[in-house]
Amino acid sequence: LQMAGNRPIALIGGGTGMIGDPSGRSDMRTMMTPEIIQHNCDCFKKQMSRFIDFSEGKAMMVNNAEWLLGLNYIEFLREVGPHFSVNNMLRAECYKQRMEKGLSFLEFNYMIMQSYDFYELFQRYGCNMQFGGDDQWSNMLGGTELIRRKLGKDAHAMTITLLLNSEGKKMGKTQSGAVWLDPEKTTPFDFYQYWRNVADADVLKCLRMLTFLPIEQIDEMDHWEGSQLNTAKEILAYELTKLVHGEEEADKAQEGARALFSVGGSTENMPSCELADEDFKDGSIDILSILHKSGLSASRSEARRNVEQGGVSVDGEAVKDVKAVYARSQFEGEGMVFKRGKKKFVKVVVK
Repeated sequence: LQMAGNRPIALIGGGTGMIGDPSGRSDMRTMMTPEIIQHNCDCFKKQMSRFIDFSEGKAMMVNNAEWLLGLNYIEFLREVGPHFSVNNMLRAECYKQRMEKGLSFLEFNYMIMQSYDFYELFQRYGCNMQFGGDDQWSNMLGGTELIRRKLGKDAHAMTITLLLNSEGKKMGKTQSGAVWLDPEKTTPFDFYQYWRNVADADVLKCLRMLTFLPIEQIDEMDHWEGSQLNTAKEILAYELTKLVHGEEEADKAQEGARALFSVGGSTENMPSCELADEDFKDGSIDILSILHKSGLSASRSEARRNVEQGGVSVDGEAVKDVKAVYARSQFEGEGMVFKRGKKKFVKVVVK
């Protein structure tokens, strides 16, 4: 939209974050402190700057705390309340799916608040279209209706398909299976690998939704099969990693990933874990400690299960003995590559 000459307004939820959106969730969100909300807002601005040009006059970033936190409750009810039908609200999918487990009055207000956001943006900045995920459809329509009823003007809503995790759930920030834009939470290498390992059926959808590759180029991939689909996945992973983390990190991630599947490939850019002297006992370290220390397993007990189930290998050789140990000297130089499952691996070296 920005490339087509429009001026985006990125809306940060400093006010709505105090409530929490029930859309796409089967449980109530964890309440956040004002400090956490402000920290999240600061992080969002930094992340969005990778995708939206916020230079002079090109785009705006506003925080709905600016108009929501100072609202007088009685005045708000009188001004906005008459324009919302409870019957219609309860028919909305985001509320309907919560009725059996229980919907708090706190969350019930969310649609009205998001609608009020659109009303404020329309009045303050002339914003006439709201764009978001398709789980926001009811909330967005509430805004267009509020603008029509109070101002007699037309406003519009546009949604895009949500990305879902492998369990078919919304890939939200607080759901398991999410991939993060923050390199502290998902490293550029793991980010690359996530997209490199998408299902065959999803790769073209993701290329169309998430990259700026010419649509004609993507259409040509429609008939790709077998190893060609792996090439498409590499293109997807590289393009997205470049967009989010920059070209240098994308190059490193691609080189590191390719090294795992080629004989004699360089492991220089592979994720690594450094062992210190205190990690060794009598000059050696056991397999369970390595898996836990490197983050390949969440605990020693999980590491034991991983080995027993045949999901662990070292430098390409399967490890079947939970008591396997490795000498310090084996990690010197290039180190050793430990792998868990098909997608998790790390190069282990000594300091």
